[in-house]
Amino acid sequence: MTSSALALGHVLAAGPGFEAPGLEAFYPEPLWHFTVLGVDFEITRITLILWIATLAICAFLVATVRKPQIVPGKLQFLGESGYSLVRDGIARDVVGPKGLPFAPFLASLFFFILANNLMSIIPFAQISPMAKFGFPLVLALICYVMYIWIGIREQGVGRYFKDILFLPGVPPFMYILVTPIELLQNFIVRPFTLAVRLFANMFAGHMLLLVFSLGATYLFTVGGLSYVWGGISFLMSIVMTFFELLVIFLQAYVFTVLMGTYLNGSIEAEH
Repeated sequence: MTSSALALGHVLAAGPGFEAPGLEAFYPEPLWHFTVLGVDFEITRITLILWIATLAICAFLVATVRKPQIVPGKLQFLGESGYSLVRDGIARDVVGPKGLPFAPFLASLFFFILANNLMSIIPFAQISPMAKFGFPLVLALICYVMYIWIGIREQGVGRYFKDILFLPGVPPFMYILVTPIELLQNFIVRPFTLAVRLFANMFAGHMLLLVFSLGATYLFTVGGLSYVWGGISFLMSIVMTFFELLVIFLQAYVFTVLMGTYLNGSIEAEH
C-alpha cells in the first residue's frame, strides 16, 4: 500500500467508522489547466500516468530492437513474443489473409492498452487511465473510424452500407425491423461496448484493490480482533492484485481481438 493509502486509512480510522472509497481518485485536482481556441484543457495526475506509461512502452519497444540479434536476448525475446502474439494470433488468424498490414496498428493498440493497464498495480500510480471512460472511448472512436474507412476502401461505399443495412436473404418486408437493428449494432453498439468493456473492468479492479487495501489499513488501526480481519483484508488485496494482473493482460488482448474481428468484417463482406 502506498503512503497516500495509509494516510487515508488513518483519516478513516479517526472518523465514526470505515467509509468505503468513492470516486475521488478518478477526479484528481488539476495540476495545470489551459485554453486552446476557447476549449478548456486540464492536466491531472491521471494524464501524467498516461504519458509515463506511453513513454515507458515506447522506450521498451525501442530497446527490444535497438541491437537485434539472430539469437535474441531476454529483452528482444519479450518484445518479439508480444508482437508475434498480435501478428500471428490476431492480424493473421482473426483479420484474415489481408490482415498482416494491420499488424503494426494492432500491436500498437495492444501495447498501449497493456502499458496503461499495468499502471493500476504500479506503486505510487495505482490507477489505470483506462479506468476513466474518456480514454477507452477515444480508443474506440479511433477504431470505429478505421473500421468504417477500411470497409469503404475495400468494398466501396455502396456495397459496404448495403451489406450492413440490407442483409442478403432477408425478405424485403423485414427490412423495416432488421435494418434499424443492424444500424444500431454496427455504428453505435460496437464502439460503445468496445469502450465500456475496457473501462468497466479497469474501474472495478481499481475499486476492489482500493477497498481491500484501505480496509486493511483501517482494521489495523482499530486494534483488538480487528487485526485478524485486517490480515485477511491485506491478504485479499494481494490476491486481487494477482487477479488484476490477469485482467490487465486479458483486457488488452480482448480489445485488440475485437478490433481484429471488426477489421475482418470490413475487409470481407460479413453477410
